[in-house]
Amino acid sequence: MPVAEILAGIALVKSSVEFIKSNIDTCKDIGEIGGAIDKLLQGKQEVDKKVNNRKMGVKEQFDTAHIAREAIDAKLAAEQLQEIANLVNLRFGPTTWKDILEERAKRIQEHKEMLKEQAKAKAKADAELWADVKTVLIVLGVILALGATVVGIVIYV
Repeated sequence: MPVAEILAGIALVKSSVEFIKSNIDTCKDIGEIGGAIDKLLQGKQEVDKKVNNRKMGVKEQFDTAHIAREAIDAKLAAEQLQEIANLVNLRFGPTTWKDILEERAKRIQEHKEMLKEQAKAKAKADAELWADVKTVLIVLGVILALGATVVGIVIYV
């Protein structure tokens, strides 16, 4: 796994944290820093994904520098996420961060369910289409067989 991919997640976390810290006192509502919070959570997710990804070369799996970078980046991201959680809670109320995470998880779950429903509907539509195609082919086959039978009777009679 390229080092650039690993650094992208932690860089996203750091830039989002800097933006939130510099704007938390002046913003009037959470929407003003919502984009930065989204990027922070996305960066944390990327860092976590890189740490849990074991599809890397043998050299990378056992390289101490690589392992240390992953572990430290994960801890830094978690630390900064907690720091932002505290800042948001101090600025907007004690349950704001929890509410944000719960709402985000709810929306992600709803999106996943919607995608599953769409996949089911598409599979059902595909199955119905193939059933219609089979029916048409069977009808055409029967018509051709009857036509061939009639032509055969006319020719031999």
